[in-house]
Amino acid sequence: MGTWSTSAFGNDFALDWAQDLQESKDLFFIEDTLNNVLSPDSADYLEAPFAAEGLAAIEVLARLYGKPGEDDENTEDVDAWVEEVSKKASKRRTDLIEKSQRAIEHILSERSELRELWQDSEHYADWRASVEALKARIGA
Repeated sequence: MGTWSTSAFGNDFALDWAQDLQESKDLFFIEDTLNNVLSPDSADYLEAPFAAEGLAAIEVLARLYGKPGEDDENTEDVDAWVEEVSKKASKRRTDLIEKSQRAIEHILSERSELRELWQDSEHYADWRASVEALKARIGA
């Protein structure tokens, strides 16, 4: 995986996911992504691509609910999507907030390949802090 940042969109998996997001006009794609992270198939071991996509989906949801993270060139298309969808989906979906919280717990768990990969790097503490900050924003 190409990674250049600890932010949710600082890797190739998330950017590929964000391109697919552009085809969606509602929250179904976000919910489907969270369901992949929380699926029984991922319960024993969550593979890195699913975890990275899950963090991207949660970041989009946080942005949609007015709690954005960092803005950079990687988030421009996402922010345009959020602006368009927010006109139709302004009501907070507590079910997606709850799934997001559970997904983050799974991504940070011992059963997560993405956590393992970051733990083997010198930037693990920064990545974990970024994920914990996202958890706080989505829960606020």
